[in-house]
Amino acid sequence: MKRIHFIAIGGSIMHSLAIALHHAGYLVTGSDDHIHNPARERLDALGLCPEKEGWNANLVHSGLDGVILGMHASEDNPELKKAQELGIKIYSFPEFIYEHSQDKQRIVVAGSYGKTTITAMIMHVLQKAGKRFDFMVGSQVPGFDNPVRLSEDAPVIVMEGDEYLASRLDPRPKFLLYHPHIILLSGISWDHINVFPTEVSYNLQFGKLIDSLPKAGYLIYNDTDKTVREMVHPIKDNESLYISPYSMPNYKITKEGKYSLTLGNTSLAGLTSIGGEKETMEIIGKHNMLNIAGAWKVCERLGIELKDFLKHMSSFRGAKSRLEMIFSNPKRKIYKDFAHAPAKVKATVEAVRELYPKQHLIVCFELHTFSSLNKEFIKLYAGTLKGADKKIVFMNPETEAAKKANPFSKAEIQTAFGDKNLFYVRDKKELALLLKHLNTGNDVFLMMTSGSFGGLALDSVGV
Repeated sequence: MKRIHFIAIGGSIMHSLAIALHHAGYLVTGSDDHIHNPARERLDALGLCPEKEGWNANLVHSGLDGVILGMHASEDNPELKKAQELGIKIYSFPEFIYEHSQDKQRIVVAGSYGKTTITAMIMHVLQKAGKRFDFMVGSQVPGFDNPVRLSEDAPVIVMEGDEYLASRLDPRPKFLLYHPHIILLSGISWDHINVFPTEVSYNLQFGKLIDSLPKAGYLIYNDTDKTVREMVHPIKDNESLYISPYSMPNYKITKEGKYSLTLGNTSLAGLTSIGGEKETMEIIGKHNMLNIAGAWKVCERLGIELKDFLKHMSSFRGAKSRLEMIFSNPKRKIYKDFAHAPAKVKATVEAVRELYPKQHLIVCFELHTFSSLNKEFIKLYAGTLKGADKKIVFMNPETEAAKKANPFSKAEIQTAFGDKNLFYVRDKKELALLLKHLNTGNDVFLMMTSGSFGGLALDSVGV
């Protein structure tokens, strides 16, 4: 039995790894200065939640086999200092994942958007096909009790590749530490401006990821994304790599509001479908049809037949908070989406409008990331809400204060998004009243955030 201590155990992926190691037979301890639900409830159910919040250097001792350091912990953290004094092995989250998966085939799904959904799609198909595999994904996926699984015998691990920094001690993007054999690159749209101050510095990280592929490594990429295409095309003649594009497959929306998708053999350019198999999907959105095409490329490499892939994909309902329908009746539908990158916001609005061309579409987007609170970056959101009948941008003053951002004026928001009729709201109660006021009785509400709208109950918006 190995003893592992987590510094900042309350993080989304950190607490999931703690649970995975607990199930694998490790003796797990942890600490954090703030632990929120669902992490608190999930850890508490297994006896892994610290007795009280805060840092405690006494939890770090020479009997530990390792310490896993979360990004939330600062360099002067007393537990970190104690571990350094004792010479205990200190891992960042991605370092530990790699350490555990060195003998496995490592697949990384990377990109500014779409990576959670594509990873979840691959997981769903492999599970339905009875394959043995490990995984790491940034959201709850239906059919899986934890977003992380690490085993001794699975030959493959599928990982969502995050470009954010590994830890306070390691400023490299997480995905560079996984050393993948297969990479899927879904799309690139400048993000994390607090870490990558220019678009060039951000894009460079994905170039480094591609360069990390070993000889005979496999690169799958979204050929419809201009930035990705321009990054990959110069290396297409690299004889040491297998390079495979994917693009938008053929699909149509049925009278029942389902997406009927056709996948099949493609031309050499990867752009035109020749024959193929057809299946109806549970998930919606043009961008998700593109995500399916990418997931298929990975599953094909893992030995899944096309007919089986589509059959299994037809029962996939999406990862939590990824264009998730959280309420529906004949007069009102509510979708929640973890959208924050400008390209993803735009794609999500377009997807809902495509499915509901005649309904009154009310879109509400919360500014929550460091990037979205930057007065230069916010200009990239111009036109992203186009297609909605009513548009709302929400800013929680608490988030603004926590991230030390300067407040936006209404005029600045309207100019940035390119709409003088856009509503700008800074109070949760005012937002609830506005959503109710905009209700026409034939509405689709699309709530997009990487936050929580100040704790607003999203399943009851509009009433």
